[in-house]
Amino acid sequence: MSKLEDIFNFDYTADDCVKCGKCIPVCTIHNINPDEVTSPRGFLDLLGAYKRGNLELDKNAKDIFESCFLCVACVEACPKSIPTDMVIEQVRSDIAQKFGIAWYKKAFFLLLRHRWLNDLAFKLGWTFQTCGFKIKSDIDSMKSRFNLPMLKTDRLLPSLSKTSFLNSHEENIDNGGKRKVAIFIGCLANYNYKNIGDSLLEILETLEIDAFLAKSQKCCSAPAYFTGDFDTVDANAKFNIEYFESFSRDVEAIIIPEATCSAMLKVDYEHYFHDQPDWRARAKVVMSKVYMATEWLQHHTDLESVLATKKKDTKIVTYHDPCHAKKMQGIHEEPRNLVRQNYKIVEMSDPNLCCGFGGVTMQSEKYHFAKAAGVPKAAMIKKTGAEIVSAECSACRMQINNSMSNAGVETIFKNPIELIAEALRK
Repeated sequence: MSKLEDIFNFDYTADDCVKCGKCIPVCTIHNINPDEVTSPRGFLDLLGAYKRGNLELDKNAKDIFESCFLCVACVEACPKSIPTDMVIEQVRSDIAQKFGIAWYKKAFFLLLRHRWLNDLAFKLGWTFQTCGFKIKSDIDSMKSRFNLPMLKTDRLLPSLSKTSFLNSHEENIDNGGKRKVAIFIGCLANYNYKNIGDSLLEILETLEIDAFLAKSQKCCSAPAYFTGDFDTVDANAKFNIEYFESFSRDVEAIIIPEATCSAMLKVDYEHYFHDQPDWRARAKVVMSKVYMATEWLQHHTDLESVLATKKKDTKIVTYHDPCHAKKMQGIHEEPRNLVRQNYKIVEMSDPNLCCGFGGVTMQSEKYHFAKAAGVPKAAMIKKTGAEIVSAECSACRMQINNSMSNAGVETIFKNPIELIAEALRK
């Protein structure tokens, strides 16, 4: 039996746990719901019992398995690196098949499969809303910080002139260089936080690197994967793999300014296709060109030295490590190395602590867990006295902005790509 096959043998994984307890202190859900059942050890025991036929997948089991944030903190802490998150993702597919998927999730995942529907919804005033559907926009955060009045015109309104990032630019952008990269922008940066993509294009222009916007890209399907909607994952993953194969030889890299999208494409596609060896092999080959944006810019360009020639900013920045960046891909020094060229970085007490986003189910049916998990992160940020908190993840951006709003913290959130572009303008 291969190592990957072993991972998806729940009984094997459960028996492999030595019950050392190193996962308990770092477990996001256990810290806010201190019950052995909702801990990595508890999840593994229940998964083993389910695999052996000793546990019925009833509504109680469903509730338990949907309580995991999938933050992979337990995997990072585990001396045997047991992939608790991966086997929970697999059992959530069984849950979805048995109990179905809520109508609003089905509607959401339908949008993820058809970007033209997203484009239309965006023009009608809709954008991705989470945090219990109570998320405040970035403009709310900015106006709150500077005590400015909130105007009705600041709210999202229908407008046929509204255009996503991908639809705002030509597909091929010639910056006069001898190098070329493709951009996978991700749904949140495409619709909610368009300045991330615009900033990335500014950086590539400064470096004289041509850009291919890969306009036919579909959602990476991370939200569907974490919820158990494997039909959507299968459709989008196979489409993206075939699409990437069509242009990957013409570009040096495929860069993504989003930790979750990057981890899904680079890591989870291979895991998802564990029982489809041909697609798994194809995913492994094409996704070898995928990089988080700061990762590639740090290691494959002279951006760091270019930034060192620019004016220093007096603003203090604190950096949050997205779970899908540091824990899953080992990316944490790269954004800091670039940002600190122009800003002073003050580390929060635990930048590696999960922000508490947790996916669609956590942000809707279990929002009380997400809200509770965000409290310590907001407190850490406030204690640093930083004017800006940064992370290369728009899901973290939504969650952290909401947590800071709930706690009255006036720190502004910016993606490191945005900070870098601002520094280059100086």
